[in-house]
Amino acid sequence: MFDDVPLRKAILHRRAFVPDVVSEYVAYEGKAASLFCIRMQFFGNAAFDRWKRETGEGMATISLRSLTKRWGDVIAVDDQSLEIEDTEFLVLLGPSGCGKTTTMRMIAGLEQPSAGEIWIGDRLVNDALPKDRDVAMVFQNYGLYPHMTVFGNIAYPLKVRRTPAPEVRERVGAAAEKVQLGDLLDRKPRELSGGQRQRVALARAIVRRPQVFLMDEPLSNLDAKLRVTMRAELKHLSHELQITTVYVTHDQIEAMTLADRVAIMDRGRIQQLGRPEEIYNDPKNLFVAGFIGSPAMNLVEGGIAENRFRIDGTAIAPVDAPSRDGLVLGVRPEDLTLTAAGEGDFDAPVYASELTGESVLVTVEVGGNRIAAKADRQVQHAIGERVGIGVDASRIYLFDAASGERLRTG
Repeated sequence: MFDDVPLRKAILHRRAFVPDVVSEYVAYEGKAASLFCIRMQFFGNAAFDRWKRETGEGMATISLRSLTKRWGDVIAVDDQSLEIEDTEFLVLLGPSGCGKTTTMRMIAGLEQPSAGEIWIGDRLVNDALPKDRDVAMVFQNYGLYPHMTVFGNIAYPLKVRRTPAPEVRERVGAAAEKVQLGDLLDRKPRELSGGQRQRVALARAIVRRPQVFLMDEPLSNLDAKLRVTMRAELKHLSHELQITTVYVTHDQIEAMTLADRVAIMDRGRIQQLGRPEEIYNDPKNLFVAGFIGSPAMNLVEGGIAENRFRIDGTAIAPVDAPSRDGLVLGVRPEDLTLTAAGEGDFDAPVYASELTGESVLVTVEVGGNRIAAKADRQVQHAIGERVGIGVDASRIYLFDAASGERLRTG
């Protein structure tokens, strides 16, 4: 499409410019180059997206190749490779200390890798400064300037790039409308709610249309109700803007609802990578099984004898597998059925009954283990009452207790 590399990069770097349908040929440093007639438009348009797909120009893929980060003897990220597609919303999910934020900071250029390579599009960016990587970050603590208005905070990345004032006003107005801040541009951050402050941070990130969004637990400081609202807004923005996004969180509900793919991390390594429904329905190991799901998967240690999984001699579920010990059985609460005593796969006394709104979570106690089952919200059982539990044998997971690896049966 473009015959001259410097000219191509110069135009692609200014993503506010979008190609129109007409092109002309000009001389550039003595070489023939194809230069698109371009027009200013903040959010791009269908022509730009179609042009990207057809030519491959400006594709914001991210490639992490054997990436490692060490601090002395501490390994935060351990020889990890990951390919993130253009416009993909990828979530790095895991507990504190798993390496997810360190991975994001290396992509942003805020941490230097100890080994490995980071590619954004066709550029190796290991030695590139953060400002030269064309990424925008949204932080957990908002990172707003308290002395600036909402307009000033959103406009800041444009002003440091010496963007003309009329363009700044147009693009800030468009960004503010996208996150429902159009009527609040004259306010200071102290006059805003937590949700409104987070929207300002989002608008500041999207105002210059970067190649990549990096979001570091942006919803963790919000209350539960506001997190639900902001999740929906983020999902809609992601669909509308079509910009490659890497999102870090420890909240598996955020990961399941927002992500195109989820990378679950533990101890510096990716334990499983896949679509949310794949990870939920087909966990690779014991860590993933226990981390994904709310309420969490029931995990109980025991063994198989006579095609029954047994806990301290009590048979709780039919299993089509050879007899052996040293196993962990996993089954999700929604795959258990509450019955009258004597009508399920096993009986047990009720330990607790919790109304969650749309259902009741009934926990029973078996051989020192607590097993939770979801039931209809009309169900009521007293603590200590014996009930039956039916197990869906097709939804059982088996893991090796020592290694944590999934065991396939059937």
